[in-house]
Amino acid sequence: MEGLNLVSTFAEFKELKNIDRPTMMSVLEDIFRAQLARMYGSADNFDIIINIDKGDFEIWRNREVVETVEDPSTQISKEEVDKIDSSYEIGEDYAEEVKLTSFGRRGILNLRQNLQSRISDLEKANLYNSYKERVGEILVGEAYQAWKKEVLVMDEDGNELLLPRTEQIPYDSFHKGDTVKAVIKSVEMKNNNPVITLSRTSEMFLQKMFEQEVPEVFDGLITIKKIVRIPGERAKVAVESYDDRVDPVGACVGVKGSRIHGIVRELRNENIDVISWTTNEQLLVQRALSPAKIASIKTSGDDNKIYVSLKPSEVSLAIGKGGNNIKLASMLLGKEIEVFRELEEEEEDVLLSAFDDEIETWVIDALKGIGCDTAKSVLALSVEDISKRADLEIETVEEVQKILKAEFED
Repeated sequence: MEGLNLVSTFAEFKELKNIDRPTMMSVLEDIFRAQLARMYGSADNFDIIINIDKGDFEIWRNREVVETVEDPSTQISKEEVDKIDSSYEIGEDYAEEVKLTSFGRRGILNLRQNLQSRISDLEKANLYNSYKERVGEILVGEAYQAWKKEVLVMDEDGNELLLPRTEQIPYDSFHKGDTVKAVIKSVEMKNNNPVITLSRTSEMFLQKMFEQEVPEVFDGLITIKKIVRIPGERAKVAVESYDDRVDPVGACVGVKGSRIHGIVRELRNENIDVISWTTNEQLLVQRALSPAKIASIKTSGDDNKIYVSLKPSEVSLAIGKGGNNIKLASMLLGKEIEVFRELEEEEEDVLLSAFDDEIETWVIDALKGIGCDTAKSVLALSVEDISKRADLEIETVEEVQKILKAEFED
């Protein structure tokens, strides 16, 4: 057909977007039938022949030859047909080719717009379906544009993906052209557009990194039982091996840390503790609070808490920088862990709970949360350190220490 080779245009698009042949032909036929229905009232008596290889098509209108026309859309008079070809008899079907020019300028414009719309819908559906099956996979893309709240990432096919600020490690800083490695977190349709969200903070990202760096994890010889993270700061990974000959922790760390170093670098130097999984809760607590050495452990089914006693020198190790170690251990166990100092026999000290008439209960709870359950444990730390770790005002900590000092001076 003269003037507009729509099939050729569609064929070019097909090569770029990987649209299959049946879908391509179905779309073309649909848009032509829709236009024919608008022009003639119905498209049921039209044949549409598409030649993909040659890049052209034909449209034929079929009408029954009759003596007297009652329905012009499906019938044509013998008299009119005889002017073209006198060989047709009453009752036969007369096929007439519909030229593109008969569509008119507006009709051709509608065809083109409908084709573009269908192509766009197909592209979106293909992108959605393709990525929906890849949720949980690691993707390596290129930062195309960085904004305050998100980074626009392009995959190898030029598709746009989003890495929100909330899914970035605190120390991440991407610029145009930077390589971005992240896990595909979710794929959603919003306002008829696929939105593909990436993440570098999810536990799944860390798990997939282990699968890439540790062959035993990828092959299933080592299973990752649970991962807990404070992105950019610290993570704990509990692993288990079903083969007694394989040391799960050693295999994950590698010789001189060769395997885990690559993961740590990608996570902006996030400290990763790999521990051996066990169903023995007390043993798991000991491993989770490493490198602190625990004196005793008590559990309570009533409040779903674990009470851990340690020597004073071990308390700071159990709590960790900013309280991260004990926080992650609690997340790994799924229970709140409370740390108590084990006092030496000759050491005189007073439990913080004894000061509940002078110090507010919520302040005492905040101090206990960082392992300070006695008066001397609070006095042993600086005001600034307690304020930062317990999230208390400087003035509040100073007042607490003043009250505690007075106890020992008396």
